Amino acid sequence: MNLKRRQFLYLLGVSTGAFALDGCALAEKQPAPTPTSTTTPTATPTEISANPPGAIQLPPLPYAYEALEPHIDEATMRFHHDKHHATYVKNVNDALAKYPQLKGKSIESMLQNLNSIPEDIRGVIKNNGGGHLNHSMFWRIMKPSGGGEPNGAIASAIKDSFGSFDNFKKKFNEAGGKRFGSGWVWLIHGKDGKLEIITTANQDTPLSEGKYPIMGNDVWEHAYYLKYQNRRAEYLTAWWNVLNWDEINQRYAYAK
Repeated sequence: MNLKRRQFLYLLGVSTGAFALDGCALAEKQPAPTPTSTTTPTATPTEISANPPGAIQLPPLPYAYEALEPHIDEATMRFHHDKHHATYVKNVNDALAKYPQLKGKSIESMLQNLNSIPEDIRGVIKNNGGGHLNHSMFWRIMKPSGGGEPNGAIASAIKDSFGSFDNFKKKFNEAGGKRFGSGWVWLIHGKDGKLEIITTANQDTPLSEGKYPIMGNDVWEHAYYLKYQNRRAEYLTAWWNVLNWDEINQRYAYAK
């Protein structure tokens, strides 16, 4: 599937950018953004059509830090968004400052053509750019009082691909639990149009493999350790209670 810049920006719902976070590197001087809404905004292709000029921006959370309680705690959301995601953005901006000619390119296009990126910043773009894109999607596919059974086209597609929603959840959680170390578990729209569950290491994005991420869960320890410690399975189970099926449906519709 030929995904153009406008498609990417809609799919990920943010202005693009991001970082090479090694382990738990943090942006110590990054100011904490203030969430301005308690609901998840919806982006359409006409609302977001190009990268804004200047530096890559950290998108604000579309809800308050504590809005996903008790399933994801406020402290984790502040640390995850204001430190980790902010660091991805800072590191990408620092890298791109060395090569002004790249500032007009989207992070998506750079991740799809990593061999065209100067070697000394290639790793930063891969890791931090992927981290920015992954997290920008992550915030939007969650919402307060979310979860429950999926609806619409994605519900039918899940049933067709996995037999039932319960079977899909089981397979998704198993894949996330078996992902060794840091990474993500994804539901992707593949090149053949079928839904698949895959995992990726670190901040690798399925987009680099030509696979569209419809939804994904972050299984880095920083996503859950403050509340769940080493109980990743418990976190994976709780996460279904905050899903924004409307946003996921839009991503699936656009992927098709």
